[in-house]
Amino acid sequence: MLSILCRANSRRLRHTLSATLASLMTILLASCSQGPARVNQPYIDADGAGELAMDQYDTNGDGVVAGDELEKAPGLKALLATADTNKDGGITAEEVTERINKWKEQQTGVTIFGFVLTLDGRPLEGAIVTLEPESFLGDEIKTAIGETGVGGSGGASIPKAERPSPTSPPGMHLGLYRVKISKLVNGKEIVPPKYNEQTILGQELAGDVPGIASGGVAFALSTK
Repeated sequence: MLSILCRANSRRLRHTLSATLASLMTILLASCSQGPARVNQPYIDADGAGELAMDQYDTNGDGVVAGDELEKAPGLKALLATADTNKDGGITAEEVTERINKWKEQQTGVTIFGFVLTLDGRPLEGAIVTLEPESFLGDEIKTAIGETGVGGSGGASIPKAERPSPTSPPGMHLGLYRVKISKLVNGKEIVPPKYNEQTILGQELAGDVPGIASGGVAFALSTK
């Protein structure tokens, strides 16, 4: 009789342990499911973006954005390092399209963008950095904003209100951006217009862009 009772108690104990483990697993899985939601890569019409870029910036109609045209197209100018495949110093619609398709191959929803700012060689702390996507990329690429801290370093991210959901992780989309930098001291802007409202700064954001993978891009600003 004692042997029968022991076996019965053993079975109940195993059953209880199994049920407990199952409950813990359910709680764990539920907890995991409440983590940051996966962010899908935003859609860009690669062919259409190339054509729109030419419509917007190729003012002489020769099929290439180059020279003075690039000075008014900071995002395209930033593409020279990665997309100017024939090394002619300009960007064509085909090169824009090819580069966008390279971004798609990276299958990245959002990524972190770090930067360091200096003004006349000194760290620029407390500056607001806004990265506005080039309009020819479409409506799904969102503006990102960041602020510099100690040493002039900082990072940009899409504001929470613009993210797909409350659980979406911080970061920004792959793309081409106009970079605008501002710092007010006693109500006065100390950063020259060429770096904010009339910015000449552009940035490509992708995993194979120099500076991105190593954790930071340096912007050396000058008041001269």
